[in-house]
Amino acid sequence: MTQSETSSSNLRSIRIFDTTLRDGEQSPGASMNLSEKLEVAQALASLGVDVMEAGFPIASPGDFEAVREIASTIRGPIICGLARCNDGDIDRAWEALQKAERSRIHVFLATSAIHREFKLRMTQEEIIARAVKGVERALSYCDDVEFSAEDAARTEIDFLCRVVEAAIDAGATTINVPDTVGYTTPEEMYARIAELINRVPNIDRAVLSCHCHDDLGLAVANSLAAVRAGAGQIECTINGIGERAGNCSLEEVVMAMRTRNDVYQTTTRIKTERLVPISRLLSKITGLDVQRNKAIVGRNAFAHEAGIHQDGMLKDRSTYEIMRPEDVGFAKTDLVLGKHSGRAALADRARDLGYHLNGEQLQIVFEQFKVLADKKKNIFDGDIIALIQQQISGATNTAWTLVSYRVQSGSSKTPCVELTLKHGDDTFTERVEQGDGPIDAAFWAVEKITGIKTVCKDFRVQSASLGRDAIGEVTVEVDHEGESYRGTGASTDSVESTILAMLNAINRIITEKSLRSAGKVTPQDA
Repeated sequence: MTQSETSSSNLRSIRIFDTTLRDGEQSPGASMNLSEKLEVAQALASLGVDVMEAGFPIASPGDFEAVREIASTIRGPIICGLARCNDGDIDRAWEALQKAERSRIHVFLATSAIHREFKLRMTQEEIIARAVKGVERALSYCDDVEFSAEDAARTEIDFLCRVVEAAIDAGATTINVPDTVGYTTPEEMYARIAELINRVPNIDRAVLSCHCHDDLGLAVANSLAAVRAGAGQIECTINGIGERAGNCSLEEVVMAMRTRNDVYQTTTRIKTERLVPISRLLSKITGLDVQRNKAIVGRNAFAHEAGIHQDGMLKDRSTYEIMRPEDVGFAKTDLVLGKHSGRAALADRARDLGYHLNGEQLQIVFEQFKVLADKKKNIFDGDIIALIQQQISGATNTAWTLVSYRVQSGSSKTPCVELTLKHGDDTFTERVEQGDGPIDAAFWAVEKITGIKTVCKDFRVQSASLGRDAIGEVTVEVDHEGESYRGTGASTDSVESTILAMLNAINRIITEKSLRSAGKVTPQDA
């Protein structure tokens, strides 16, 4: 038994409350459409999270539909919806959650003096009364109710104890202590949890939880301190995404407890070998890349370049690795697929990479895979991810599709693009001779055919795998009528990738405009 191993009978089980689809999606640029949210929800269920906060149903019609769909289809985790402590929010949350196998209503109300005075303009007694009323109304719908004292880390401890006691008396089964602005320190968080345990007389009737933001880079450390003090639930997100600097990173806090269970003496239900696949899935969907040196899931997390480190690793991997890469989902080598591989092999590898494709999605990806396999000798995991992600991100947005294109360019020539697009049963062709290069000309051609004008705010190209014949992934962020839209495209040809990314963004614009005109989505859903 190593120093990091402890008998499982001595370990305390910690609930993992994932809020990637709610707090995580509030990260600027991280919004997801319904098919993308369902894909992430499936991956979270496979990961083994205990609670999945699917969204904030009252926030918009789009958020409501996503929570309702996840509650109706995902099995395993408790499905949670967020609500302020008012009747309308709570009623709407239950309406979205009622078909869940297991549901939780998560009500919150700010408690700190700053929020009481400047945001709510309420007294301490009014806060307690509102909290009790909110918990009781939520309890009338389901028996699993969580109460969050927003900005608890900056709330006077005497008042926080009173609020917590009243919420538990009203029926709350989980009490969350958020560090809403990422202000506290590990020592302060430990003391706060310990005081609640020692001073609140009915605390044994609820699970204590912590929800830490990363404004000072302390979210994981503060969450671990809360666990050491006696908290039984950690609220976190994949890749640590979330408001401002983000939230406590699920993969980091889980692996910290697992690797140092001699210190924390805890266990979770997380299938840690699925951490890297879900991290990559979320990155592809949101366009928020993980830094190479990020703990646990970064590309360099298990890379060794220094000669001394390499020598030590060859002699014994424990000299420079405190975890096995296989335990978090890294493979020693990419699985290589080729043009002779079948649909079953592709489906199996997609599952290994964290994707759950339905029959139609698999067929489309398989057809694209075969085309790609004819172009290049070896297909790597990155290529497969790019093909799958292109299908997921465009699954509900297929108004305009690419038929063909031809490009002419040179150092002394004006770029020329001849582009043919399909819309319904009709095809449209335009020849454009303008722009600073073939990429710019492709932008002009797409706009001319679709009639939708945009301003490009961000343009990124990256390789999906290894080699000169690797798939190139293009991500564009465009502005249209004051709203921002993201598009992705993947091909071995960078111009084609650009056209596909532009069409993906254009189709999102068309779809969301249509939904808005029908009253099914609000601008914040875009």
